[in-house]
Amino acid sequence: MRFADTDAQALIAAVKASGVPRFLVVGGAASLKTGDGKRLFDSPHFPDAYRAEAGAGIAFLDALKASDGPDWTFLSPAMMFDAGPRTGTYRTGKDDLLTDKDGNSFISFADYAIAMADEIETPKHHRERFAVAS
Repeated sequence: MRFADTDAQALIAAVKASGVPRFLVVGGAASLKTGDGKRLFDSPHFPDAYRAEAGAGIAFLDALKASDGPDWTFLSPAMMFDAGPRTGTYRTGKDDLLTDKDGNSFISFADYAIAMADEIETPKHHRERFAVAS
């Protein structure tokens, strides 16, 4: 699913009407706050090629926050989300971009998948977004 091709309100209503107890969304990093308190999306260095999809992802997250159901979780990856080794470890945060001591923000697809599976098996984030990085 691409956020830019999705009617957030219609999808949220359909999930709520279905009676599904929980809605987990693979989100993006654009809405995460950087060290200056601004969203990554608002950086002058944010790539134009991703702006439409990222903006739609931010709007989807805002729609979830404004909804009265269902129980949802929006999982935001690190800024660099790509192939890489499965380490089995990751760090979590809430609304801030997670970086390492050198300022890098990365998580592999495999470790992101582990974070999602862990959230499914042991829910810790209800009606909120959380972020993950290596």
